[in-house]
Amino acid sequence: MDIVTIKDLTKTYPGFTLDSVSFSLAPGRIAGFIGRNGAGKTTTIKSMLNLVHPDHGQVEYFGMPLSGNEAQIKRRIGYSTGTISWYPRKRIRDIKAVTKPFYDSWDDARYESFLRLFALDESKTPRELSDGMKVKCNLLFALSHGAEVLILDEPTSGLDPFSRDELLDIFEQIKQTGVAIFFSTHIISDIEKCADDIVYISKGRIVAAIPKEEFATRHQQPGESLEEAFLRLERGVLDA
Repeated sequence: MDIVTIKDLTKTYPGFTLDSVSFSLAPGRIAGFIGRNGAGKTTTIKSMLNLVHPDHGQVEYFGMPLSGNEAQIKRRIGYSTGTISWYPRKRIRDIKAVTKPFYDSWDDARYESFLRLFALDESKTPRELSDGMKVKCNLLFALSHGAEVLILDEPTSGLDPFSRDELLDIFEQIKQTGVAIFFSTHIISDIEKCADDIVYISKGRIVAAIPKEEFATRHQQPGESLEEAFLRLERGVLDA
């Protein structure tokens, strides 16, 4: 059973339309969301969280529509962007104190484990962190309440190669517990390393939403890397 279902999601802005976007996410799988800047990745993710109100379409989690069940659903999911903009002057330990009461499933042991793994200092404020550490701080809170779905917008942005590999390894561990992970990225090697499924968007439309192996069979030419296939497809999509 799919844990997240997106049906005909549409949002129109001057000069851009998110056009009938549909795909689903399964538990225990990692879906890489790929597309060039302006393709609609962030609009899709924000619509999935009701941070942007779509003009049409439906978002369902755990068999429930987001509309009318938002508070219940959001206690069961985690969201992180590539940057952190909330409470920039509060210490991390104080942000935890504010955040923890919102989640019945908050796990202090899990929080402490990721705090150590990410080498974060609770006495620091987000504004004192590097871009890479800000990403880890965001993930710390997204991972500490036992979320069943993680929705991550450019989570590896600003991370050095070692930290990025470390984070992707964490994704692999998390999915073994049945969590669905959906992450957008511009880094094709991230998708090659850990994604089970590929959701490819171009000019506001979903081009493919299929397992990575099926994507390779359908779209990669002999001897062609995943990145080369995306570049070729993108040129073809844009020329169409």
